[in-house]
Amino acid sequence: MTLPERKPPQKKRPRNTKEAASDRKPSGFAAMGLSAGMMSALAEAGYLDPTPIQAGLIPPAITGKDLMGQAQTGTGKTAAFAIPILERLEPYRKGRGIQAIVLVPTRELAVQVRDECIKLAFGSEARVMAVYGGKPIRQQVEELRRGSEFVVGTPGRVMDLMDRGVLPLCDIRFVVLDEADRMLDIGFRPDIEKILRKCPASRQTLLLSATIPPPVKKLAERYMREPEMLDFSSKNLAVETIEQFYFTIEPERKYDLLIKLLQREQPKQAIVFCRTRKGTERLYQKLSKLTRKAATIHGDLAQNVRDRVMARFREGKIRLLTATDVVGRGIDVSGISHIINYDIPEFCDDYVHRVGRTGRMGREGVAFTFVSPEEGNELTRIEMRINRLLKRDEIPGFTSYVKPQPTGDLSEEETEEAAPKPPVFGREPKRYRRAL
Repeated sequence: MTLPERKPPQKKRPRNTKEAASDRKPSGFAAMGLSAGMMSALAEAGYLDPTPIQAGLIPPAITGKDLMGQAQTGTGKTAAFAIPILERLEPYRKGRGIQAIVLVPTRELAVQVRDECIKLAFGSEARVMAVYGGKPIRQQVEELRRGSEFVVGTPGRVMDLMDRGVLPLCDIRFVVLDEADRMLDIGFRPDIEKILRKCPASRQTLLLSATIPPPVKKLAERYMREPEMLDFSSKNLAVETIEQFYFTIEPERKYDLLIKLLQREQPKQAIVFCRTRKGTERLYQKLSKLTRKAATIHGDLAQNVRDRVMARFREGKIRLLTATDVVGRGIDVSGISHIINYDIPEFCDDYVHRVGRTGRMGREGVAFTFVSPEEGNELTRIEMRINRLLKRDEIPGFTSYVKPQPTGDLSEEETEEAAPKPPVFGREPKRYRRAL
Protein backbone atom coordinates (compact mmCIF):
# COMPACT_ATOMS: atom_id res chain seq x y z
CA MET A 1 0.00 0.00 0.00
CA THR A 2 1.46 3.28 -1.02
CA LEU A 3 0.86 6.31 1.10
CA PRO A 4 -0.30 9.49 -0.62
CA GLU A 5 2.40 12.02 -1.14
CA ARG A 6 2.36 14.63 1.61
CA LYS A 7 2.40 18.20 0.48
CA PRO A 8 4.47 20.69 2.45
CA PRO A 9 2.38 22.97 4.62
CA GLN A 10 1.30 26.12 2.89
CA LYS A 11 2.93 29.22 4.26
CA LYS A 12 0.58 32.02 5.07
CA ARG A 13 0.94 34.85 2.63
CA PRO A 14 2.22 37.91 4.52
CA ARG A 15 -0.27 40.72 4.55
CA ASN A 16 0.54 43.64 2.38
CA THR A 17 1.96 46.33 4.66
CA LYS A 18 -0.28 48.87 3.00
CA GLU A 19 -3.32 46.71 3.74
CA ALA A 20 -2.21 46.27 7.37
CA ALA A 21 -1.63 49.97 7.74
CA SER A 22 -5.06 50.74 6.34
CA ASP A 23 -6.65 48.55 9.04
CA ARG A 24 -5.03 50.54 11.80
CA LYS A 25 -6.90 53.53 13.06
CA PRO A 26 -4.79 56.65 13.41
CA SER A 27 -4.11 57.78 16.95
CA GLY A 28 -2.58 60.72 18.77
CA PHE A 29 -1.80 63.77 16.64
CA ALA A 30 -2.43 61.73 13.46
CA ALA A 31 -6.10 61.27 14.47
CA MET A 32 -6.64 65.04 14.56
CA GLY A 33 -6.47 65.48 10.80
CA LEU A 34 -3.47 67.81 10.99
CA SER A 35 -1.66 68.82 7.83
CA ALA A 36 1.44 67.01 6.64
CA GLY A 37 3.45 70.16 7.34
CA MET A 38 2.28 70.28 10.95
CA MET A 39 2.97 66.57 11.43
CA SER A 40 6.51 67.16 10.16
CA ALA A 41 6.93 70.09 12.57
CA LEU A 42 5.70 67.95 15.48
CA ALA A 43 8.12 65.18 14.55
CA GLU A 44 10.97 67.69 14.28
CA ALA A 45 10.08 69.04 17.74
CA GLY A 46 9.96 65.52 19.20
CA TYR A 47 6.24 65.64 20.00
CA LEU A 48 5.12 62.01 19.83
CA ASP A 49 1.83 61.90 21.74
CA PRO A 50 -0.51 64.75 22.74
CA THR A 51 -0.94 65.66 26.39
CA PRO A 52 -4.52 65.60 27.76
CA ILE A 53 -5.07 69.32 27.14
CA GLN A 54 -3.69 69.02 23.61
CA ALA A 55 -5.90 66.01 22.84
CA GLY A 56 -8.95 67.77 24.27
CA LEU A 57 -8.49 71.33 23.01
CA ILE A 58 -6.97 71.03 19.52
CA PRO A 59 -9.90 69.29 17.72
CA PRO A 60 -12.63 71.76 18.81
CA ALA A 61 -10.26 74.72 18.37
CA ILE A 62 -9.66 73.77 14.74
CA THR A 63 -13.42 74.03 14.13
CA GLY A 64 -13.37 77.68 15.24
CA LYS A 65 -15.12 77.42 18.62
CA ASP A 66 -14.42 79.82 21.49
CA LEU A 67 -12.88 77.77 24.29
CA MET A 68 -11.94 78.19 27.95
CA GLY A 69 -9.29 75.71 29.03
CA GLN A 70 -8.37 75.21 32.67
CA ALA A 71 -5.07 73.45 33.27
CA GLN A 72 -1.95 73.83 35.33
CA THR A 73 1.24 75.13 33.79
CA GLY A 74 3.57 72.47 32.45
CA THR A 75 0.80 70.50 30.74
CA GLY A 76 1.45 71.59 27.16
CA LYS A 77 -0.97 74.53 26.94
CA THR A 78 1.11 76.52 24.45
CA ALA A 79 1.07 73.81 21.79
CA ALA A 80 -2.64 73.24 22.49
CA PHE A 81 -3.53 76.72 21.21
CA ALA A 82 -0.63 77.25 18.79
CA ILE A 83 -1.25 74.15 16.67
CA PRO A 84 -4.86 74.98 15.66
CA ILE A 85 -3.96 78.63 15.01
CA LEU A 86 -0.96 77.75 12.82
CA GLU A 87 -3.11 75.23 10.94
CA ARG A 88 -5.67 77.93 10.07
CA LEU A 89 -3.42 80.92 9.31
CA GLU A 90 -3.88 82.27 5.82
CA PRO A 91 -0.82 82.90 3.62
CA TYR A 92 0.80 86.30 3.91
CA ARG A 93 -0.64 88.99 1.69
CA LYS A 94 0.83 92.45 1.41
CA GLY A 95 -1.27 95.02 3.19
CA ARG A 96 -2.92 92.55 5.56
CA GLY A 97 -2.37 93.01 9.29
CA ILE A 98 -1.61 90.36 11.88
CA GLN A 99 -4.03 87.44 12.11
CA ALA A 100 -3.30 86.05 15.59
CA ILE A 101 -2.40 87.69 18.89
CA VAL A 102 -1.52 85.98 22.18
CA LEU A 103 -1.57 88.04 25.38
CA VAL A 104 0.61 86.86 28.27
CA PRO A 105 1.36 88.35 31.72
CA THR A 106 5.19 88.49 31.68
CA ARG A 107 8.05 89.24 29.34
CA GLU A 108 9.68 85.88 29.99
CA LEU A 109 6.49 84.05 29.05
CA ALA A 110 6.19 86.10 25.85
CA VAL A 111 9.65 84.93 24.76
CA GLN A 112 8.90 81.33 25.69
CA VAL A 113 5.56 81.23 23.84
CA ARG A 114 7.11 82.86 20.76
CA ASP A 115 9.92 80.28 20.68
CA GLU A 116 7.45 77.42 21.02
CA CYS A 117 5.28 78.79 18.20
CA ILE A 118 8.32 79.22 15.94
CA LYS A 119 9.23 75.60 16.62
CA LEU A 120 5.71 74.46 15.68
CA ALA A 121 5.77 76.65 12.55
CA PHE A 122 8.82 74.72 11.27
CA GLY A 123 8.64 74.32 7.50
CA SER A 124 5.92 76.95 7.04
CA GLU A 125 6.19 80.60 6.08
CA ALA A 126 4.33 81.83 9.18
CA ARG A 127 6.19 84.65 10.92
CA VAL A 128 5.94 84.82 14.71
CA MET A 129 7.27 87.68 16.83
CA ALA A 130 7.15 88.81 20.46
CA VAL A 131 6.49 92.35 21.72
CA TYR A 132 7.14 93.28 25.34
CA GLY A 133 8.54 96.04 27.50
CA GLY A 134 12.15 96.40 28.53
CA LYS A 135 13.32 96.17 24.90
CA PRO A 136 13.74 99.10 22.47
CA ILE A 137 10.32 99.68 20.93
CA ARG A 138 11.88 100.86 17.67
CA GLN A 139 13.11 97.35 16.82
CA GLN A 140 9.65 95.92 17.39
CA VAL A 141 8.06 98.67 15.29
CA GLU A 142 10.41 97.87 12.38
CA GLU A 143 9.69 94.14 12.64
CA LEU A 144 5.94 94.78 12.61
CA ARG A 145 6.27 96.98 9.53
CA ARG A 146 8.11 94.16 7.73
CA GLY A 147 5.02 92.01 8.33
CA SER A 148 3.98 89.28 10.74
CA GLU A 149 1.04 86.92 10.99
CA PHE A 150 1.39 85.90 14.64
CA VAL A 151 2.23 88.21 17.57
CA VAL A 152 2.82 87.26 21.21
CA GLY A 153 2.93 90.14 23.67
CA THR A 154 2.31 91.65 27.07
CA PRO A 155 -0.80 93.86 27.24
CA GLY A 156 1.12 97.04 28.07
CA ARG A 157 3.46 96.86 25.08
CA VAL A 158 0.63 95.79 22.76
CA MET A 159 -1.34 98.89 23.83
CA ASP A 160 1.70 101.10 23.23
CA LEU A 161 2.17 99.74 19.71
CA MET A 162 -1.55 100.09 18.99
CA ASP A 163 -1.45 103.74 20.06
CA ARG A 164 1.48 104.32 17.66
CA GLY A 165 -0.59 102.89 14.81
CA VAL A 166 1.86 100.08 13.97
CA LEU A 167 -0.19 97.21 15.44
CA PRO A 168 -3.67 97.38 13.87
CA LEU A 169 -6.06 94.66 15.00
CA CYS A 170 -8.67 94.98 12.24
CA ASP A 171 -7.58 91.71 10.56
CA ILE A 172 -7.34 89.66 13.75
CA ARG A 173 -8.87 86.19 13.44
CA PHE A 174 -7.50 84.56 16.61
CA VAL A 175 -7.03 85.91 20.15
CA VAL A 176 -5.49 83.91 23.00
CA LEU A 177 -5.54 85.01 26.63
CA ASP A 178 -2.81 82.88 28.21
CA GLU A 179 -2.53 82.74 32.02
CA ALA A 180 -5.67 84.88 32.16
CA ASP A 181 -6.01 84.74 35.95
CA ARG A 182 -2.47 86.04 36.41
CA MET A 183 -3.01 88.91 33.94
CA LEU A 184 -6.06 90.04 35.91
CA ASP A 185 -4.22 89.61 39.23
CA ILE A 186 -1.51 92.07 38.19
CA GLY A 187 -3.90 94.71 36.88
CA PHE A 188 -4.01 94.11 33.12
CA ARG A 189 -7.81 93.92 32.87
CA PRO A 190 -8.32 97.50 31.47
CA ASP A 191 -5.67 96.93 28.77
CA ILE A 192 -7.06 93.50 27.88
CA GLU A 193 -10.58 94.89 27.48
CA LYS A 194 -9.35 97.73 25.24
CA ILE A 195 -7.48 95.25 23.06
CA LEU A 196 -10.47 92.91 22.78
CA ARG A 197 -12.77 95.77 21.84
CA LYS A 198 -10.43 96.66 18.95
CA CYS A 199 -10.55 93.12 17.55
CA PRO A 200 -13.26 92.03 15.08
CA ALA A 201 -16.32 90.45 16.70
CA SER A 202 -15.98 87.50 14.32
CA ARG A 203 -12.65 86.44 15.85
CA GLN A 204 -12.05 83.14 17.65
CA THR A 205 -11.05 83.58 21.31
CA LEU A 206 -9.20 80.99 23.38
CA LEU A 207 -8.75 81.57 27.12
CA LEU A 208 -6.25 79.45 29.05
CA SER A 209 -5.91 79.69 32.80
CA ALA A 210 -4.73 77.62 35.76
CA THR A 211 -7.74 78.79 37.78
CA ILE A 212 -11.10 80.23 36.72
CA PRO A 213 -12.06 82.73 39.45
CA PRO A 214 -15.15 85.00 39.07
CA PRO A 215 -13.24 87.87 37.35
CA VAL A 216 -12.04 85.50 34.63
CA LYS A 217 -15.57 84.14 34.15
CA LYS A 218 -16.95 87.68 33.81
CA LEU A 219 -14.31 88.51 31.20
CA ALA A 220 -15.21 85.40 29.23
CA GLU A 221 -18.94 86.08 29.39
CA ARG A 222 -18.44 89.60 28.12
CA TYR A 223 -15.95 89.04 25.29
CA MET A 224 -16.37 85.42 24.16
CA ARG A 225 -19.11 83.80 22.06
CA GLU A 226 -20.75 80.95 23.95
CA PRO A 227 -17.39 79.57 25.11
CA GLU A 228 -17.10 75.87 25.78
CA MET A 229 -15.44 75.09 29.12
CA LEU A 230 -12.77 72.36 29.11
CA ASP A 231 -11.31 71.41 32.49
CA PHE A 232 -7.98 69.57 32.40
CA SER A 233 -6.95 70.38 35.97
CA SER A 234 -6.44 67.53 38.38
CA LYS A 235 -8.70 67.29 41.41
CA ASN A 236 -5.71 68.09 43.57
CA LEU A 237 -4.06 71.30 42.45
CA ALA A 238 -0.65 70.07 43.56
CA VAL A 239 0.95 67.84 40.96
CA GLU A 240 1.06 64.28 42.22
CA THR A 241 4.65 63.74 41.16
CA ILE A 242 5.86 66.59 43.40
CA GLU A 243 6.84 65.80 46.97
CA GLN A 244 6.05 68.76 49.25
CA PHE A 245 7.61 69.48 52.63
CA TYR A 246 7.83 72.34 55.09
CA PHE A 247 10.30 73.45 57.74
CA THR A 248 9.38 75.48 60.80
CA ILE A 249 12.16 78.03 61.21
CA GLU A 250 12.73 81.43 62.76
CA PRO A 251 13.20 84.14 60.09
CA GLU A 252 16.77 84.94 61.16
CA ARG A 253 17.81 81.29 60.70
CA LYS A 254 16.38 80.77 57.20
CA TYR A 255 19.61 81.44 55.35
CA ASP A 256 21.55 78.88 57.38
CA LEU A 257 18.77 76.33 56.85
CA LEU A 258 18.88 77.02 53.11
CA ILE A 259 22.60 76.27 52.96
CA LYS A 260 22.17 73.02 54.90
CA LEU A 261 19.24 72.02 52.69
CA LEU A 262 21.19 72.65 49.48
CA GLN A 263 24.11 70.63 50.82
CA ARG A 264 21.78 67.75 51.67
CA GLU A 265 19.72 67.78 48.48
CA GLN A 266 22.40 68.68 45.89
CA PRO A 267 19.69 69.79 43.42
CA LYS A 268 20.19 69.50 39.68
CA GLN A 269 18.55 72.92 39.36
CA ALA A 270 16.61 74.86 41.98
CA ILE A 271 14.55 78.04 42.17
CA VAL A 272 14.49 79.84 45.53
CA PHE A 273 11.44 82.10 45.73
CA CYS A 274 11.33 85.29 47.78
CA ARG A 275 8.49 87.77 48.20
CA THR A 276 10.31 91.02 47.45
CA ARG A 277 12.81 92.24 44.90
CA LYS A 278 15.17 93.53 47.58
CA GLY A 279 15.01 90.27 49.50
CA THR A 280 15.69 88.32 46.32
CA GLU A 281 18.71 90.45 45.45
CA ARG A 282 20.03 90.31 49.02
CA LEU A 283 19.83 86.51 49.09
CA TYR A 284 21.53 86.26 45.71
CA GLN A 285 24.41 88.48 46.86
CA LYS A 286 25.05 86.04 49.72
CA LEU A 287 24.76 82.90 47.58
CA SER A 288 26.95 84.31 44.82
CA LYS A 289 29.85 84.33 47.27
CA LEU A 290 29.44 80.58 47.75
CA THR A 291 28.93 79.40 44.19
CA ARG A 292 29.45 80.72 40.69
CA LYS A 293 26.37 78.74 39.65
CA ALA A 294 23.91 81.16 41.27
CA ALA A 295 21.93 83.95 39.60
CA THR A 296 18.85 86.06 40.27
CA ILE A 297 15.85 87.35 38.36
CA HIS A 298 13.39 90.03 39.47
CA GLY A 299 11.62 93.13 38.22
CA ASP A 300 14.43 95.58 39.02
CA LEU A 301 16.77 93.98 36.50
CA ALA A 302 17.07 95.29 32.95
CA GLN A 303 15.30 93.12 30.39
CA ASN A 304 18.50 92.11 28.60
CA VAL A 305 19.89 90.86 31.93
CA ARG A 306 16.70 88.90 32.64
CA ASP A 307 16.84 87.36 29.16
CA ARG A 308 20.48 86.39 29.65
CA VAL A 309 19.76 84.81 33.03
CA MET A 310 16.84 82.77 31.69
CA ALA A 311 18.89 81.61 28.69
CA ARG A 312 21.72 80.42 30.94
CA PHE A 313 19.25 78.78 33.31
CA ARG A 314 17.63 76.85 30.44
CA GLU A 315 21.06 75.77 29.25
CA GLY A 316 21.83 74.39 32.71
CA LYS A 317 24.73 76.77 33.30
CA ILE A 318 22.91 78.14 36.36
CA ARG A 319 21.90 75.68 39.06
CA LEU A 320 20.52 78.04 41.69
CA LEU A 321 18.13 80.85 40.77
CA THR A 322 16.71 83.27 43.33
CA ALA A 323 13.51 84.82 42.04
CA THR A 324 10.34 86.73 42.74
CA ASP A 325 7.04 85.53 41.34
CA VAL A 326 7.97 87.08 37.99
CA VAL A 327 8.93 83.49 37.02
CA GLY A 328 6.14 81.90 39.06
CA ARG A 329 4.07 81.22 35.96
CA GLY A 330 4.64 79.81 32.55
CA ILE A 331 8.41 79.30 32.59
CA ASP A 332 9.16 75.79 31.36
CA VAL A 333 12.68 74.67 32.28
CA SER A 334 12.81 70.89 32.22
CA GLY A 335 15.82 70.50 34.52
CA ILE A 336 14.29 72.05 37.65
CA SER A 337 14.39 69.42 40.38
CA HIS A 338 13.76 71.56 43.48
CA ILE A 339 11.61 74.51 44.47
CA ILE A 340 12.37 76.28 47.75
CA ASN A 341 9.90 78.82 49.12
CA TYR A 342 12.36 80.88 51.15
CA ASP A 343 9.43 83.21 51.89
CA ILE A 344 5.99 81.64 52.11
CA PRO A 345 3.88 83.15 49.28
CA GLU A 346 1.30 85.78 50.08
CA PHE A 347 -1.44 84.09 48.03
CA CYS A 348 -2.34 80.39 47.89
CA ASP A 349 -2.46 80.33 44.09
CA ASP A 350 1.09 81.68 43.98
CA TYR A 351 2.16 78.59 45.93
CA VAL A 352 0.53 76.37 43.31
CA HIS A 353 2.32 78.10 40.47
CA ARG A 354 5.68 78.28 42.23
CA VAL A 355 5.62 74.57 42.96
CA GLY A 356 4.48 73.92 39.39
CA ARG A 357 7.93 74.99 38.13
CA THR A 358 9.11 71.46 38.97
CA GLY A 359 7.48 68.13 38.21
CA ARG A 360 6.54 69.43 34.76
CA MET A 361 5.06 67.11 32.11
CA GLY A 362 4.91 64.26 34.65
CA ARG A 363 8.49 64.52 35.84
CA GLU A 364 9.33 64.10 39.49
CA GLY A 365 10.17 67.08 41.69
CA VAL A 366 10.35 68.23 45.28
CA ALA A 367 9.32 71.48 46.99
CA PHE A 368 10.27 72.87 50.40
CA THR A 369 8.59 75.78 52.18
CA PHE A 370 10.11 77.72 55.07
CA VAL A 371 7.43 78.65 57.61
CA SER A 372 8.04 80.86 60.63
CA PRO A 373 6.14 80.10 63.86
CA GLU A 374 3.86 83.10 63.12
CA GLU A 375 2.93 81.84 59.63
CA GLY A 376 0.98 78.73 60.62
CA ASN A 377 -2.28 80.17 59.28
CA GLU A 378 -0.73 80.80 55.86
CA LEU A 379 0.44 77.18 55.73
CA THR A 380 -3.03 75.95 56.66
CA ARG A 381 -4.63 78.04 53.88
CA ILE A 382 -2.21 76.57 51.33
CA GLU A 383 -2.99 73.03 52.48
CA MET A 384 -6.73 73.71 52.22
CA ARG A 385 -6.27 75.18 48.74
CA ILE A 386 -4.37 72.16 47.39
CA ASN A 387 -6.37 69.64 49.47
CA ARG A 388 -3.15 68.08 50.69
CA LEU A 389 -1.04 68.19 53.86
CA LEU A 390 2.59 69.16 53.51
CA LYS A 391 5.01 66.84 55.30
CA ARG A 392 7.16 68.25 58.07
CA ASP A 393 10.88 67.94 57.37
CA GLU A 394 13.88 68.30 59.64
CA ILE A 395 17.61 68.33 59.14
CA PRO A 396 19.28 66.29 61.92
CA GLY A 397 21.95 68.23 63.74
CA PHE A 398 20.94 71.53 62.16
CA THR A 399 22.23 74.44 64.19
CA SER A 400 22.09 78.12 63.41
CA TYR A 401 25.25 79.69 62.16
CA VAL A 402 26.58 81.87 64.96
CA LYS A 403 28.27 85.03 63.77
CA PRO A 404 31.58 85.83 65.46
CA GLN A 405 31.52 88.95 67.61
CA PRO A 406 32.67 91.99 65.62
CA THR A 407 36.02 93.43 66.56
CA GLY A 408 36.99 97.05 66.67
CA ASP A 409 38.66 96.71 63.27
CA LEU A 410 35.66 95.36 61.32
CA SER A 411 32.02 96.29 61.16
CA GLU A 412 29.42 93.62 61.92
CA GLU A 413 28.64 93.26 58.20
CA GLU A 414 32.33 92.96 57.31
CA THR A 415 32.83 90.33 60.00
CA GLU A 416 29.95 88.25 58.59
CA GLU A 417 31.35 88.51 55.08
CA ALA A 418 34.81 87.45 56.25
CA ALA A 419 33.53 84.32 58.02
CA PRO A 420 34.17 81.05 56.11
CA LYS A 421 31.12 79.56 54.39
CA PRO A 422 30.52 75.93 53.40
CA PRO A 423 30.24 75.00 49.71
CA VAL A 424 26.70 74.88 48.33
CA PHE A 425 27.07 72.22 45.62
CA GLY A 426 29.67 69.77 46.93
CA ARG A 427 33.25 70.87 46.29
CA GLU A 428 33.58 74.43 45.07
CA PRO A 429 36.77 76.33 44.20
CA LYS A 430 38.41 78.37 46.93
CA ARG A 431 37.62 81.64 45.24
CA TYR A 432 34.07 82.33 44.13
CA ARG A 433 32.84 84.47 41.29
CA ARG A 434 29.45 85.99 40.64
CA ALA A 435 27.29 84.31 38.05
CA LEU A 436 26.74 87.59 36.22
